[in-house]
Amino acid sequence: MTDIASLRAPLQAAAQTLGLTLSDKQLDQLLAYLDLIQKWNKVYNLTAVRDPQAMLTQHLVDSLSLLPALRRHAQGQPLRMMDVGSGGGLPGVVVAICEPGIDVTCVDAVAKKATFIKQVAAELGLGNLHGEHSRVEALKVPAFDLITSRAFASLLDFTTLTRAHLKPGAIWLAMKGQHPTEELAALPADLDVFHVEQLQVPGLDAQRCLIWIKPKG
Repeated sequence: MTDIASLRAPLQAAAQTLGLTLSDKQLDQLLAYLDLIQKWNKVYNLTAVRDPQAMLTQHLVDSLSLLPALRRHAQGQPLRMMDVGSGGGLPGVVVAICEPGIDVTCVDAVAKKATFIKQVAAELGLGNLHGEHSRVEALKVPAFDLITSRAFASLLDFTTLTRAHLKPGAIWLAMKGQHPTEELAALPADLDVFHVEQLQVPGLDAQRCLIWIKPKG
């Protein structure tokens, strides 16, 4: 069994490959989060991935690959972000740890997953991380500057279900695998797909892309 502490060097190396400088505290928090996923997984099945080394690459580093784009968009401004269909908190928890200026709400329809997010926020002292147990279309919260998802649903469902939660001028950032040509074609005409960005995830031999979407007008 891989020891969590032994993953510190590969985590730091992956972050540096992505152009990210993480503090010792952030590295500690990311590894503590990975440890919590492992512990809760034994009872709650948060993720099908069980091996810590695979979790590091497929979950933590994959979520870290969003951060360079997020930093370009935020430009140091405080933002409120919703991570929809967050599951065990990916990428939401990773964003909350690495970007203290972004207030992250992780939304999931499964109660135990939202409870896990609240536990992570409490144990890691993340005042900018919140868990909401709700179907996203039924959620009653102020609108967000940014809505993200990682393999939550089709782009059409993602944008349709969350549109009411988008502030004027806000955007969607959808993390996808291969370029979703058919999903893009199914989007309504009043949405603007203004950027499709290829992501390189260190250690992951799979295609990843980031879809930037905003309402027209």
